[in-house]
Amino acid sequence: MFVAFILARIRAYRRYRETIRELMQFTDRELEDLGISRYEIDVIARQSAVS
Repeated sequence: MFVAFILARIRAYRRYRETIRELMQFTDRELEDLGISRYEIDVIARQSAVS
């Protein structure tokens, strides 16, 4: 049970980091086209990691 919890947390962290990495590659203009501002990237990445 504990090991499964730790593995789930590791997977969530990896999804979080991957989402941040991908969104940071976009220009401000591209992010604006998506309706995202730079300061929202962290929040979006956290939501992505949880779901």
